[in-house]
Amino acid sequence: MDGVLIIDKPEGLTSHDVVAAARRALKEPRIGHTGTLDPLATGVLPLAIGRATRLVRFLTSSDKDYDATIRFGVATDTYDITGAEVSRTDRVPSREEVSRAVESLRGDYLQVPPAFSAKKVDGRRAYEQARRAEPVALAPAPVRVSRADIADVTGAQARISITCSAGFYVRSFAHALGELLGTGACLEALRRTRSGDFTLDAALALDAIQDAGRVEAALVTMDRLLPRFPAVQVTPQGRRFVHHGRELRPGDFEPIGGSAPRNPPYVRILDDRGVLLALGTAGHSPGSLHPAVVLV
Repeated sequence: MDGVLIIDKPEGLTSHDVVAAARRALKEPRIGHTGTLDPLATGVLPLAIGRATRLVRFLTSSDKDYDATIRFGVATDTYDITGAEVSRTDRVPSREEVSRAVESLRGDYLQVPPAFSAKKVDGRRAYEQARRAEPVALAPAPVRVSRADIADVTGAQARISITCSAGFYVRSFAHALGELLGTGACLEALRRTRSGDFTLDAALALDAIQDAGRVEAALVTMDRLLPRFPAVQVTPQGRRFVHHGRELRPGDFEPIGGSAPRNPPYVRILDDRGVLLALGTAGHSPGSLHPAVVLV
């Protein structure tokens, strides 16, 4: 089995727990997730299966959509409701105050990951140091929030829909919002509704992976992955070249859907049946392609 299976992750499980359950149910050791969700979070968790595990780095780099519930007046060490409380206040911000604070957290900026995260510091996971009450110094990372829409503000709670870049921490967003408002805040609930091309509409409940028919119907096959990359179709000789990792000359392939784009970062290389053979990059000679990630 090769492709991506989109799971609607339930609350309380780690992403690794979901991967382990899928490996047992599908009897396939080559399974990896494409973007960690905390145990508190639910929603879209794409699992790369079989040959698709070679594409995980491309699948994780896409932007994401989240529905977040943020609690004001309580700050925790983990930046979510499961952590130890570090401050509390009775002050409740107005919708106008929340709107101004959210506005300042849109756009491109540097975000500091939570201390309780899987980021590595000197070869160790940050959460390992944080659990030992050791100081954790995490470098800020560039992130983008292209959308942060307030769905509702009721008392000390706000529901906000967010579109963000890969690597963005909604927990850090909640914490920063609390600091801007002077109330403190933490993430109370989180649901991921989209990860790149994968949405909740196509997601399976975790227990549904026991049903082979439902898994087969839900599997996003290799030929449907990474549609944002342009595609070419190889000749029979081009297919042999791909197998051996040899550079493809212009006569070994034809662009699909029009003329070849200029200098794309990656190109999908397909055979005459639409099977994804490789991802290619610009070759050494003009107009050529180098099979950079070979999948066959």
